[in-house]
Amino acid sequence: MSTGRAASRWRGPASAAGPAARRRDRRCPAIVLAASLTASSAYGPARGEDFALRTVLFGSLDAGASVFSTSGAKIAFDRFERDGPVALVSAGGGFRLEGGAGAPLRMRTTTLGAALGGYQFIRDWGAVTVFAGPEISWEMLAGPGGEGALPVRMGLRLHGEIWARPSQDTLTTATAIVGSARGDAYARLSWGYSLFGAYLGPEIALYGDRTDYRKWNIGLHATDYTLGGYRLRLSAGCQIETPRDRLGPYLSLALWSAL
Repeated sequence: MSTGRAASRWRGPASAAGPAARRRDRRCPAIVLAASLTASSAYGPARGEDFALRTVLFGSLDAGASVFSTSGAKIAFDRFERDGPVALVSAGGGFRLEGGAGAPLRMRTTTLGAALGGYQFIRDWGAVTVFAGPEISWEMLAGPGGEGALPVRMGLRLHGEIWARPSQDTLTTATAIVGSARGDAYARLSWGYSLFGAYLGPEIALYGDRTDYRKWNIGLHATDYTLGGYRLRLSAGCQIETPRDRLGPYLSLALWSAL
């Protein structure tokens, strides 16, 4: 969840005067958190002498053959539009079907939380944010043999994001997350061109964990669209899951708002 411009040139959603102002000054949005979200957001400039916590609330939902939702907050200890320490707190949960093709079908339910600290680097072309911190995971399996809860696992999560502006009207994002509690990894890459009040373009994402579950997403996204007091990203496309080798659609929605 990250990005922005130098403080002297930044205009986030909190300072923009509406769609017309956004068309005149389409600078890189300040923060987006993922999955992957991560999630994420943007925040307007504050007075130079003002020092206070800046907070962005976010939520996301990924729906397809598997479903997972996340919510949380990103906090900057100075201002989002310049270099400085940041923190990310999130919690989420979801479920997926496993087995099939001759193996017993079962459902895996997952709950996951994390509290990360990090630092953001703001440049004229965009921003880079890195996080690290503890995470906790709890899972339950349900199938023909009954239900069973797995032990609670603690681990370390590493999270990195890049939001870049290759040109005045384009946006490129990259997200990578690795966690040891579930032995999982997530990566997403997107590109967008400014059209109809958002950045529109292709995206690709990959997720995998220690159970040999893999998921590839290829689709289209609309990022940084303003709806009331919120900004959002909407993604849709095709999803391939293994080892079940299932091909199907996916839909992803992320919302964020600065306090």
